[in-house]
Amino acid sequence: MNKGELVDSVANKAEVTKKQAELVINAAIETIMETVAGNDKVTLVGFGSFEARDRKAREGRNPKTNEKMDIPATKVPAFSAGKKFKEQVAPKK
Repeated sequence: MNKGELVDSVANKAEVTKKQAELVINAAIETIMETVAGNDKVTLVGFGSFEARDRKAREGRNPKTNEKMDIPATKVPAFSAGKKFKEQVAPKK
């Protein structure tokens, strides 16, 4: 499902126009990105959590030259699925 299909689905389920659904989805995504970029965590109970995680500095190799290179430490966005989401994807037998 791409963003356009998501907008269509949300518009149908919420019984709003596609434009309204797109505005809400865009606002939610922007808010999550801004919050995580500010080093805070966003938790949506049952769905999951978005947070920034530290990635340590490490040594890598240039695939073309096989030369060693240092990769600096950085922050990366991470998502952890919630219990309800996990159960819906992989129901227990």
